[in-house]
Amino acid sequence: MMLLDPLTARGLWLRWLPTFLGFPAGGFIAMTVPGPVTNVTAALAGGAVAGAVLGAVQWLALRGRLANTEWWIPATAVGQAVGLAAGAALVGYRTGLQDLAIQGAITGLGVGILQALVLRQHVATWFWWAVAMPLLWALGWIVTTAAGVRVDQHFTNFGAFGAIVVTALSGLLLVQLLRASRSIGGVGTPAAGGA
Repeated sequence: MMLLDPLTARGLWLRWLPTFLGFPAGGFIAMTVPGPVTNVTAALAGGAVAGAVLGAVQWLALRGRLANTEWWIPATAVGQAVGLAAGAALVGYRTGLQDLAIQGAITGLGVGILQALVLRQHVATWFWWAVAMPLLWALGWIVTTAAGVRVDQHFTNFGAFGAIVVTALSGLLLVQLLRASRSIGGVGTPAAGGA
């Protein structure tokens, strides 16, 4: 389907948009298996589970556009596990707006750095991904809290409202980074063989 062609900016962004579902899906599984984020062990396990689900969903959107992105899934899982464990511990597992924004920024830093390393072979300005993710993940928690979601249940991920905002903005950033890389020197080349 041409509308979802990952080789076009619009197609890649439209393929990226449904990945917002990876946030609530991963969060639901993490709440079911390791449970609420109330200690380091739960944060590490929950972050790894939620990150693996999110990473897998995002990888599906990327794979028709970028070759050699199989590390996206473990990068997201490890980044979210370490980031969530550090962020939640730093705020004492509290769930106030400011606490969750800080936790989100630290989780986004972990995810952003490791995902950016995967993007490095495709995107000349890959570091902007690592810079943006802490801001976007903090925003995700702010939007979720403002939407009235019961964040006091110690979720691993922000809710669907935050996920939609984060996914839309990160998709625009991804398209822009790839577009800039092509004009810089052909780094953002499509995957061989398509989807």
